[in-house]
Amino acid sequence: MNAIFPLPGTAVDAATLADTLDGLDIGLYLVAADARLVHANTAGRAILMARDILREIRGHLTACDGAANQTLQRLFAAPRPASETAVPMIGTAGQRYVAHALPLTSETRPFANEACRASTALFVRKVTLAIPPCSDVIGQVFRLTPAELRVLLAIVELGSVREVAAAFGVAGSTIKTHLRRLFEKTGAARQADFVKLVAGYATPLRNAGEPR
Repeated sequence: MNAIFPLPGTAVDAATLADTLDGLDIGLYLVAADARLVHANTAGRAILMARDILREIRGHLTACDGAANQTLQRLFAAPRPASETAVPMIGTAGQRYVAHALPLTSETRPFANEACRASTALFVRKVTLAIPPCSDVIGQVFRLTPAELRVLLAIVELGSVREVAAAFGVAGSTIKTHLRRLFEKTGAARQADFVKLVAGYATPLRNAGEPR
């Protein structure tokens, strides 16, 4: 994280840091323990404007889904780092997102004034399968066959065995067989874990030349 948050005792220009945060292709929110929104980067503000998964209500960051919101509020208020910091979310149109909460200590908080009130950095990304390098890396790391990799990505995108089977034109039992192998190879305990796995291998940086 030192590429984003400076080392203790290191001077940093606020404008330069703001530009770095705005260059991220994922939503970044600095949030206080009471869920007050301290800072949002460009991608984060775009997510808020869409009001699909996150909203700002009277200066506080909330999730549109009740269960996801309870989890986020608990993470923001936690006095110490939680064991589970990844929160899968589904937008109103069915698009899948994953949020990762990073607890901030006084040494890692990036600004000396306003943002020092933040206790958590929340990174929010839309789950997308249109990243061939990401797919290749996942397949290599977990030694997946091409068919297993396609099923993994399809489960993340479509959600259910029935929908994946229909998309591939195969029996549900075939997809379940691939799922069993995916659980064994990746160590995942449930299908929701695949969302976190795929999101974790995607690059957080914007493509060169992409407009902000």
